[in-house]
Amino acid sequence: MKILKFGGKSLSNGEGIEQVVNIIAKRFFDGEPIAVVVSARGNATDELIEILDLAQSGKPYAARFDEFTAYQQEGIALSFFEEEFSTLSKLFEGVSLLGDYSEKIKDQIIAFGEILSAKYVTGILNQKGLKAKYTDARELIKTDANFGNAQPIETVSKKNVLGFFDSKEEIYIVTGFISSTLNGETTTLGRNGSNYTASLLANYLDAEEFQNFTHVDGIYTANPELVSDAKKIERLSFNEANELANFGTNILHAKTIIPLVEKNIPLRILNTFNPDSEGTLITSEQTDEGIKSLSVLNNVSLLNLEGRGLLGKTGVDARIFKVMADNAISVSIISQGSSERGIGIVVNTDKASEALIGLEKEFETDFYTRDVNRITVDDNISVISIIGQDLSTFHKPYTALIKNKIVPILFNNTTTGRNISLVIQKSDLKRALNVIHGEIFGVTKKINIAVFGHGVVGGTLISQILASAQKIEERKGIRLNLFAIANSKKLLLKKNGNTQNWKQEIAEKGVPYTIHDVVNFARENHLENLIAIDNTASKNFAENYFELIENSFDLVSSNKIANTLQYGFYKKLRKALAKNQKTYLYETNVGAGLPLIDTIKLLHLSGENITRIKGVFSGSLSFLFNHFSNEDKKFSEVLKEAISNGYTEPDPREDLCGNDVARKLLILARELDLQNEFDEIKIQNLIPEPLRDLSTPEFLINLHELDDHYNKLKISQKSGNVLRYVGELSGDLQQDKGTLEVKLVSIPESSALGQLKGSDSLFEIYTESYGERPIVIQGAGAGASVTARGVFGDILRIADKG
Repeated sequence: MKILKFGGKSLSNGEGIEQVVNIIAKRFFDGEPIAVVVSARGNATDELIEILDLAQSGKPYAARFDEFTAYQQEGIALSFFEEEFSTLSKLFEGVSLLGDYSEKIKDQIIAFGEILSAKYVTGILNQKGLKAKYTDARELIKTDANFGNAQPIETVSKKNVLGFFDSKEEIYIVTGFISSTLNGETTTLGRNGSNYTASLLANYLDAEEFQNFTHVDGIYTANPELVSDAKKIERLSFNEANELANFGTNILHAKTIIPLVEKNIPLRILNTFNPDSEGTLITSEQTDEGIKSLSVLNNVSLLNLEGRGLLGKTGVDARIFKVMADNAISVSIISQGSSERGIGIVVNTDKASEALIGLEKEFETDFYTRDVNRITVDDNISVISIIGQDLSTFHKPYTALIKNKIVPILFNNTTTGRNISLVIQKSDLKRALNVIHGEIFGVTKKINIAVFGHGVVGGTLISQILASAQKIEERKGIRLNLFAIANSKKLLLKKNGNTQNWKQEIAEKGVPYTIHDVVNFARENHLENLIAIDNTASKNFAENYFELIENSFDLVSSNKIANTLQYGFYKKLRKALAKNQKTYLYETNVGAGLPLIDTIKLLHLSGENITRIKGVFSGSLSFLFNHFSNEDKKFSEVLKEAISNGYTEPDPREDLCGNDVARKLLILARELDLQNEFDEIKIQNLIPEPLRDLSTPEFLINLHELDDHYNKLKISQKSGNVLRYVGELSGDLQQDKGTLEVKLVSIPESSALGQLKGSDSLFEIYTESYGERPIVIQGAGAGASVTARGVFGDILRIADKG
């Protein structure tokens, strides 16, 4: 015989009850001997309790009762439940008159959920010509008189069951959850009671298998409603299932498993609404070691007992657990320091106040002597248990949590060393589950990206991300989710990511915003692994970095402003990054996509003494002087060509003034821990003074006025020399400050700098170890595509590292 059990959602009106009938009918016609255990249909138990409470408080309950009866008898004759509804009506009337009820009366009332359900299913099956027999478990399962959570009397219950199930010709439809005392008083079996009924029947009848039909395909690596990437677990051992039950998996309860373990009866979790799924099979066979699932305990509270005077005192734990035992309060987690100066225990929230009162009474004298400072309760917590996790690899999910600024309040591991529980703030639950799940189970890691600034570089970056996202996910297991795109005025937010239509959508649907809106959106949607991209050229936007960092964003920037503001700001930003354990990458600040900053960081970190850095920092000015030096063209002609190719800013004076090169040079200086300020840089402005204050249109009209000046410079050079606009960092770089210069120089064409072509940048890094033979880094130093690709690279470095 197989025991089939159907839950409340499976038995709900409509598709649910139809599927249940079809499953039962198929098993019967296939010749399988079965017994069916049913829960109350829909939300019947909760509804009965709601009506009971209305009656107790003297409030009108008739309308609610009518709704209940209408649902329960849908599709069946009105007179079918006449006796049950009449009894219920009298019970509610009695409670209303008394204004109170006992646990005994409550059990009598809520038992009708299962009674109605079993009779309903039996009636429907009989209507369809199937031989079904209504079976009241109160006649079979006998218990003690602990109403609300009765314990079965095994010898009597087993004898009753074996004597009753004597025919294979009928389908037994058994009420779950309910039972009775030896005197015939109705009792209930407590939490997971219907599963417990089915488990007891399976044990007594030596069933072939217990099949538990739910509304999901089986047991998952996490709750699919909270973790979209959760995977179904094909097989579990009873030990693993018991651990899952102990730590909050709703499908199971430890007491359900024990009767099955005793007889080695397999348990299969199946989906009523997907009968073709094979579900999750739970047997006595051990599975491969490793992490199986993440379970969650909600509706729990953390009690903290703190006291300096407890140092060295023995027996504190005993006193705490005595309070818990005296009040019948179960403790799921306890955590403490070896000194006993702080002890935290996790209990069910509905018992938290009782526990607090008990502890305050027990430690009353200790308050007066100041051995105990305070006892507090925190209801805003959840517990995540990692089933199968041992401490040797726990650093991985823990580090992932910290990276996402989720700091566990406490954690606890079992004596087996293979289960770890984390107590976290309830508001962090969904995000924490997704972070841990992604780290442990090797599913695609989701990186949530906010891009600020979608000009030439920003727009190119967005296109690159959208075009490459699928390949990156396939190759690296990293899913790039572009949840926010913003310009200086409008913001476009999409939880599941923006698409190729983003330009049109931000124009039509974009809304005014502040940085708080992006932060709040990420928090409200539990987005993890956050990266903010600054592709603006805004000084004001750099002020937002602190709020982003404090709200779990890593930073990537092509904007040089933040790294070239006052040294105090520079250090404050680094301090914030360190405090919040966040990453800030800005490789494109100098050299576009070239690996310059990273190389200098590594050299400096390794203790290498960098003595000088010199180079052509600007791809725009590289193009300008490479062509002007080697071609028979006027300076204004080459400049116009650079403008038309997009190598310069719309107003080329922003490049020609030298400030951009100076900022890049300052960034490198600060990577060497130098404390220089921008105004200490000696900058040669390439724009003659008369042209500096003109409007942009006026300047562009008068470009020819540059020709005479630069032609004189060109012809006055030594033979074989070329003009290059360079930045140079020199001096004693072991001191607090170095010498920074940005200037136009004439150098031999045969030198490394002199041989530059196109818009390439070139950097020479001189070190103590390498002497006069510098490390040379050369490549494309300008262009939106190159810069965007460099920003993209920084994004992937953070994603891969995390």
